Amino acid sequence: MSLDLRQTGIAGCCEIYPRIFQDERGLFVKTFHQDFFAVHGLATCYAEEYYSFSRRGVLRGLHFQRPPREHAKLVYCVAGEVLDAVVDLRVGSPTYSRYETVVLSAQKANMLYIPPGLAHGFYVTSESATMMYKVTTVYSPEHDSGILWDSVGIPWPDPCPVISDRDRGLLPFSAFASPFSHAEQG
Repeated sequence: MSLDLRQTGIAGCCEIYPRIFQDERGLFVKTFHQDFFAVHGLATCYAEEYYSFSRRGVLRGLHFQRPPREHAKLVYCVAGEVLDAVVDLRVGSPTYSRYETVVLSAQKANMLYIPPGLAHGFYVTSESATMMYKVTTVYSPEHDSGILWDSVGIPWPDPCPVISDRDRGLLPFSAFASPFSHAEQG
């Protein structure tokens, strides 16, 4: 298969490295292979796919959908570079409240698989960036939620990023009552 996987410090969250096929015409990257994902216990059925375009200094996040519309995400950067971050919101998880950061870039073509129960966000470090998202449930406005971007100690590159009014008004992690729990695997 043309994909490799590295577990992050948060259970179920992993960085995926595809093989990049490059020649004088450009490059070709396989971002999904059902058998590879299934073998590693990752979601293989996605309900929606979308992308965002953002300029340097923009921070989007930290977002998630609440149960029963929670979802796994596969995110990757097809143009530019971002500092991507996840926060474990699963009560009872050994990594509850911990964050993990990964640089995602079009050049590396790396991806981040984010299981349900993690908040997700990113900061654009290049001139601009286009991010792709595959999610396992359809967007549900009434289940859409998030926590304040600067409330868990993530070392963002800029203390004053460009953020939306919505993201500026999210609850800090300390005031957030998580609807997610960590199911022990046995």
